[in-house]
Amino acid sequence: MTEEEKKRLSTFEARLRHLIYLHDELKRENAELKQLLKNKTEECKQVQAEYGALNVDYTNLKTAMTISLNGSDVKETKLRLSKLVREVDKCIALLNE
Repeated sequence: MTEEEKKRLSTFEARLRHLIYLHDELKRENAELKQLLKNKTEECKQVQAEYGALNVDYTNLKTAMTISLNGSDVKETKLRLSKLVREVDKCIALLNE
């Protein structure tokens, strides 16, 4: 092997080692990003579940406040109760299918 060939082989080996190093670094970074994505997805699901629960609580509180009014807003109370009755009727109809 000539000196020129040895130099080229040495350069090739150095570049190959560097590419392998970069590949390993990118694999490590990819694994970290996948774990971060998984954590954020779980956190998002938890926040959505909490939002749903709070929304139900808010609706229930709003219904309770509407029903508990002292008669000053009877029309809104009647509308709210009518809506609730319609929702119950829809549920019953779906169950009967």
